[in-house]
Formats: sequence, C-alpha cells, structure tokens
Amino acid sequence: MPLMRAARFYEGSKSLRVEEVPRPEPGPGEALVRVRAAGVCHTELHFLDGLLPPGKSPLVLGHEVAGVVEALSDQAPGLQVGERVVAYYYAPCGRCRCCRRGWENLCANLRGQLGFLTDGGFAEYVVVAADSLVPLPERVSFEAGATLACGATTALHALREIAGVRLGETVVVYGVGGVGLAMVQMAKRMGAQVIAVSRTAAKLERAAALGADHTINAAEQDPVEAVRMATDGAGADAVFELVGVRETMDSAAAMLGKRGRLVFIGYSTDDFVVSPINLVIGEQVVTASVGNTLTELQEVVRLASEGAIQPVVARTFPLDQINDALELLRAGELVGRAVLLP
Repeated sequence: MPLMRAARFYEGSKSLRVEEVPRPEPGPGEALVRVRAAGVCHTELHFLDGLLPPGKSPLVLGHEVAGVVEALSDQAPGLQVGERVVAYYYAPCGRCRCCRRGWENLCANLRGQLGFLTDGGFAEYVVVAADSLVPLPERVSFEAGATLACGATTALHALREIAGVRLGETVVVYGVGGVGLAMVQMAKRMGAQVIAVSRTAAKLERAAALGADHTINAAEQDPVEAVRMATDGAGADAVFELVGVRETMDSAAAMLGKRGRLVFIGYSTDDFVVSPINLVIGEQVVTASVGNTLTELQEVVRLASEGAIQPVVARTFPLDQINDALELLRAGELVGRAVLLP
C-alpha cells in the first residue's frame, strides 16, 4: 500500500504529529486529490485547546484545500484527472431538512467534513466527495484558492445570508485575520462603510489597503467610543465578532446601533452575557454564522478569478513546519492566512 505524509491530531495532544500513513483510495462518488495548498485556520487551534472534539483520533486536520485531481472512482462524473480544484469541506447528505432548505453547512447527516469528521488536507493526498469539488481557474494560485475554501466563504455567508448587509450600512469587522480581511473586501463590495478593529497595527494597515474606511486599534483606544465617534453616535448596523473572548464580545454588543445585528463567528470557552433590556430598547439582534454553502464557494472562486477580491496569504510553510505555523497564528503574528504546501 502506498504511503504519504500527513499532519495528524491526536486527542489530548497540544501539537500535530507529522508521520507516514497509508494513502487513501477514493470510494464510490469520491476523488483522490493531490494537495497543493492547505490553509491554516484558527479552528485548528480549537482542536488543540480541547474546545472542539475530533470526529476521530487520530485525525488529519485541514479543511481549506486546493489541489489537483489524482484519481477518480467510476461513479464520480463531471471531473477529470489533472483538473485543478478547491474543496468544499462539507459533504452534505442532500436529503435532510437543512439540506432541502439550502443550508448545507447545517446538514444533520454529513457524509463527511474535511478536517473535522474525516481526514483533511494537511497531507500529500486527501479523498473528497466528487460533488464537493469546485474547479479552480488557472489565474488563481493554489495558495490563494485554499484560503477561499473557508476564509472568504465564511465572510460572504455571514455578511449576506446571516446579517443581510445592505447598501449604505455601517459594518464593524472586529478581528481582521484571514476571515476578517476577506470580510472587509466583501462588505465594501456590498456598498457598506467598513470599520476594522484589531489590536495589531499591521493587520489594520492591510485592512485599510483592502478598503476599510476606518481602522481602530483597540490596544490604543476604546473601540466602542471610537465606533460611536465614527458613526456620529448612531452605532453600527452590523458587527461581526471574530475573536470570541469576553472583552471583545462585550465591546461588540456595545457598538450596535438601533436594529443592529451582532453576528458571532469567533468563539472560545468564554460566555456572552447581555441584558435583554438593551436588546429590546434598540430592537437589536444577536445571531451567529458558521461555514458556508457550495454555491457560496463557487461564487468566491469566481470573484477571485475576476480580481474582485484578493486572498491574503501571510506566509507559506512546508508540512514539517505546521506547528510553527500554528504558533504564529496563536500569537497573532500573521497578517492573513498561513498556507501549507504539502
């Protein structure tokens, strides 16, 4: 049996283990993809911190995958060996209540989920459901394509499907990592005024370069007061909370204007506590967003191929340096996505 190298998570471990494992073979309706690039998401840290339980142990992490179709089963029509692809990391059942409503990311009977329930892309090869693969145009690099699979699609889903951002609204992006930088660009495309909040000057500089109208360094000024000043006291129409700790959650809620929508994307072990009276008086909404749909991935690939959005790759790393990439991510030292090149 041929072998491959993979970075695997073992439950209870604080780092990933790079080792040789059997190369998977595609089953009915599946494709074997030679991984050319895999994005490193904050979700991987949640596994290491014990916040997310693995679908199995050991588990190959990595849900942002771009590569080339290496082999196909005889029940995987519509693809060709050698085709450049990016993977939709969910494999929905297509039959449950959520799937019938177009909420594939909330499928109750997933056939697989790369890097969560089934082995992901921190490896030389990965098996993906054939109907979860999206063609990747030549003009989009593998590194950029990998970041679209979660970072950019998560941003689009939260902005449009969950918050329903409209022309002329004020949007706060609280936390400008990989998802946040994509969100800044997409919110501008929707015609919103965008305020980026971070504690890192380099991230704010990149957010401004990508279209943010205002940047707020939360290490130097009160972000709530700064948002109020930037909106002439009205507060924000939508606040996207991408950090998920008590301090930032409290601040995000306090930034909301009348009928403002607070959307949680980041999370930690911290609880969110809010007085209902504040929500009632302002008719405010607190909600959350997770993942994306296949259609949304197809859309962001098109936008990237047209140059309408710019995937932000901070650094690339060989597979052996996955733990170095994770530590830099944890320290907040990456401006954009780290990407593995297996």
